[in-house]
Amino acid sequence: MRPYFFFSYARRDHLAGGAFVDQFFTDLRDELARIEPEAGPGELAYRDTERLRIGDDWERQLSRMLGASRTMVALYSPAYFASPYCGKEWTAFDRRTRRHEEQTGESVPALIPVLWEPPPEDLPAEVRRIQYLQHDFGAEYATGGLRHLLRTDPQGTAYRKVVRVIAERIREAATWRVAELRDLDLGQVEGCFPVEEVAPVAVRSSLVRLFVAARRAGDPPAPVGGAGAVNGDRFPAQRSEANGGPGGTGGAGGPDGPYQGGWYGPHPRDWAPYHPPRLPSLAVQAQQVITRAGHSTSLETVGPDLADALDRARENNEVSVLLVDPWAAGAEPFRQALRDFDRQNHPVTAVLLPDSTDDPPAGPARARLWEGVREVFARTWLHRSGPEPLFRIHIRRERFERELLSTVTVAQNRLLDQLDDDPVAARAQFGLGPDPRPMPGLTIPAWPPVPPGPPVSPGPPVPRPGSAPGAGAGSGAGAGTGAAPGPRGTLREETVPLTNRAPSEGEADR
Repeated sequence: MRPYFFFSYARRDHLAGGAFVDQFFTDLRDELARIEPEAGPGELAYRDTERLRIGDDWERQLSRMLGASRTMVALYSPAYFASPYCGKEWTAFDRRTRRHEEQTGESVPALIPVLWEPPPEDLPAEVRRIQYLQHDFGAEYATGGLRHLLRTDPQGTAYRKVVRVIAERIREAATWRVAELRDLDLGQVEGCFPVEEVAPVAVRSSLVRLFVAARRAGDPPAPVGGAGAVNGDRFPAQRSEANGGPGGTGGAGGPDGPYQGGWYGPHPRDWAPYHPPRLPSLAVQAQQVITRAGHSTSLETVGPDLADALDRARENNEVSVLLVDPWAAGAEPFRQALRDFDRQNHPVTAVLLPDSTDDPPAGPARARLWEGVREVFARTWLHRSGPEPLFRIHIRRERFERELLSTVTVAQNRLLDQLDDDPVAARAQFGLGPDPRPMPGLTIPAWPPVPPGPPVSPGPPVPRPGSAPGAGAGSGAGAGTGAAPGPRGTLREETVPLTNRAPSEGEADR
């Protein structure tokens, strides 16, 4: 097998913003599949996180695939040029293209740079000779890189253009068939970087981990509510041309039926709970809101290992948010995982359950639905009305962004309160400055003196200094930024990559 491209990136870039790296890889592979439909799924791309399995000789496999791939896409960044192993990959593939030119006289642009973040100025001569900027990609790409485009507008015109052009460049270079290098051994390659005097990239711990528990289009009916109540018409029918066509999803009863449960897609992350539905999906919107507040995000589906994943996040000084579909909370595969979460202590994890005012209308069906939610979250439910709660239900569209940012701020403040060994360093992990404290000797009394008055009752809690921007304040209109996607019950598929894979033993050096 000769993949169209080998994906070369720095492990530190994935740790700092795995959702963005994953999204670019997935979007690039999908775009290449669109313009090169004859290529099989396994032939499009090679990436170590998708192909390495337990027991594999990771260096031998990387060597084999790098020697066979038709092109290499390299994510340029300070972390990339500080990585010895990325230097090996870059150097080995560059030598392949040079050897091909010596043997055939053909100069093939098969090493394709992508500006992830602005690289260091003092790059090796070998790197500088390959152009990595293109004027029609725009000033934002040139000054901030592709990661900046993903943070500010994940599906914007500028980002989509870069993906399209890079995919076309891969297809063009792949037709030249650069000669394979069957005996490549990366362990013996001396890379042309790391660049001298490049400081290691600091990985900030301002990551907010998002977990989604929502139904998918075509899921069978499941028990809802207490006493074994079954609500068989609440989940969408199988996807078809009649209920949204390819890439679309329909609510129960098809596009013209009643709004029940939300709009679903092939993945839980496609869930859109509000009527009328808007793009992006709720999970993508949550990522956009959090990144605009200055944090990084990852997106995963709630699974049996939820409790372990939340514990690992806490150990890494990361907060988590669960986005839960009320219609899915009482059904497998989510019911047991959410019950286990409820029985344990996760003090820096928020739970949000969006709700529509008429889904279902007030009455026995609505009571059964929320009784089922209460049964799953029996312990957490008791804390929903406390001061600054992390468990919030009945969240309307117009309040979703505010509630999300508020819970993220509360969770981070609680995490900071627990990191009392070095509070300054702890705040720095979130990109925050030290707590401002009054300086002795600089307190000037007001004049003239104010006579004492009656006791004043305490007001509402004041946000902690350094809280995430936007917390506790209105964030603007709506739960989404796109227009309604057409007929009722129709929602285009928006794919967001997941970042739930632990690195293999050899990846730590990348």
